[in-house]
Amino acid sequence: MSGNSDVWEGKRVSLLWAGPERAAAIADVHAKLFNPAWDEANVRGLLDHPAATSFVATLGSPNAVIGFIIGQFAADESEIITIGVAPDYQRNGVGKLLVEGLVRAVQRAEVRRMFLDVATDNTAALHLYSKMGFTPSGIRKGYYIRPGSTPVDAVTMSRTLTI
Repeated sequence: MSGNSDVWEGKRVSLLWAGPERAAAIADVHAKLFNPAWDEANVRGLLDHPAATSFVATLGSPNAVIGFIIGQFAADESEIITIGVAPDYQRNGVGKLLVEGLVRAVQRAEVRRMFLDVATDNTAALHLYSKMGFTPSGIRKGYYIRPGSTPVDAVTMSRTLTI
C-alpha cells in the first residue's frame, strides 16, 4: 500500500465482514464523509437486511475501522449502497480494496452485474470506478440533496462480473 508512513506506520489494512455489530463504527466514519450522515440505527437496518453483503477496512490493533462498503444483491444483480474511507486514509487504495472485496463476495453468489450511483462532482470516485471497469449507464437528475447547496446529479455506473 502506498500510503503516507505517518498514517500507516507499517500497519496492514484488513478487510472484515461487517454485520450489525459494526453499525456504530460505520456510522462514525459515515458522519465524517456525508451530510446528512446515517446514524447507527440507519446503518444497522442496512446491515440487518437479508440481502446485505458488507465489509469494513480496519487498521492496527485494536482494529480501527477506517472504511466500509455496504452492498445488496438480488438474483444476479448487486448494488453498492454506500462506501466510504475516513479522510486521513483516502487515496491509499482502501476504496479499491473494499470494492474488490464486495465484487469477490457477490461473484460467489453468481451475481453477474454490479451497479452504483456516484455524484457527478466526485471526480476521485468516478476515476476509481472507471479504473475498476465500471461504465456510465445513466444519470439521475438532482439525486444528491446536500444541505445548503444545489442538488447534484448522480451517474449510475455498472460493471459486468465474471463468474
